[in-house]
Amino acid sequence: MNLHSFLFRLRGEVTTEELVRRGLVVGKNFKRLNQVIIDDSHCWLIEIGDDVTLAPRVHLLAHDASTKAFLGYTKIGRVTIGNRVFLGAGTVVLPGVTIGSDVIVGANSTVTHDLPDGVVAAGCPARVICTTEEYLAKERARMAQSVCYDESYTLRGDITPQRKQQQKNDLADGRIGYVE
Repeated sequence: MNLHSFLFRLRGEVTTEELVRRGLVVGKNFKRLNQVIIDDSHCWLIEIGDDVTLAPRVHLLAHDASTKAFLGYTKIGRVTIGNRVFLGAGTVVLPGVTIGSDVIVGANSTVTHDLPDGVVAAGCPARVICTTEEYLAKERARMAQSVCYDESYTLRGDITPQRKQQQKNDLADGRIGYVE
């Protein structure tokens, strides 16, 4: 067992590689951040497209045991995620849900119904807010008026204490910036 697998096991999680061996389908450029839970007991019912990011603590559930004690059966359903999808931190996707391509789901959302291509959705339950293109146009305009940082302002770019302080100062009073 390699260190990666050991750390996942220590945290009570199953690696993406093991889930794929069990039947999970994952496209190219899949990013699974910290503490993401992909339903390991029914992972063969989950398909994830290309260029998908699951932010920390996302849960993809292909089963719902709320009916087990009452009916003797657990609900199960497929979960399908299209291409170029971002699921924000703490998002939960329930069984039987299809998320289209080019979709952004806001943090702490619960996706209980299908989401079409090209939308931004958020909430509990998640509801469509606008199109992805409308959202990106708004952010591009905001970006033009904001401070933008290169990779040297990140941990992967080995950010210095001086740059950390600069960011704190630049982003005082609720201002928003952007980082590569």
